[in-house]
Amino acid sequence: MDRRSVLKSVALLVGGSVVGGELFLSGCKQKGSSSSVEGLFEAEQTAYLDEIAETILPKTNTPGAKEAKLGAFMAVMVRDCYTPEDQKVFIDGLKKIDELSETQFKKSFMDATPEQRTQLLIQLDKEQKDYKKNKKDSEPNHYFALIKQLTLLGYFTSEPGATKAMRYVPVPGKYEGDYPYKKGDKAWALS
Repeated sequence: MDRRSVLKSVALLVGGSVVGGELFLSGCKQKGSSSSVEGLFEAEQTAYLDEIAETILPKTNTPGAKEAKLGAFMAVMVRDCYTPEDQKVFIDGLKKIDELSETQFKKSFMDATPEQRTQLLIQLDKEQKDYKKNKKDSEPNHYFALIKQLTLLGYFTSEPGATKAMRYVPVPGKYEGDYPYKKGDKAWALS
């Protein structure tokens, strides 16, 4: 999970569909949200979401997920934009990550080393990709897919992600279709 592969995946995220994407267009506010979602706003849960997101997008020469405050972003998105079914999958998935960490490393995800966290999330990423290949329309989304999509969406639409991880022009000028590109250049942020 290096920064380059994440940036390459952003094109798929922006161009593809995000789970619950139709909710973004309809204003997001869900009726009948699960009561367990309210716990996401507690400082402990937000810190947990921040640590998961930081493992996916760690700080390098660009800001990490914590600097973009993705824990709070994910909590709001899950509460306001996810269906009750996806909310349940998300909440249960957070518990599963901790249980898996306890099983593999005999410590919670929050107490695990960065290497152990990375190993665990790589394993979950492979699991969600295999799940997605065989998923039927009636089956729920995989919890790690929901977490990863929110992490990428939140990061690349945040101020640190858009202005420091990508090239950003706050007031774009004229269209230049033949703009020079050098291998390794950052992608452009959309505003």
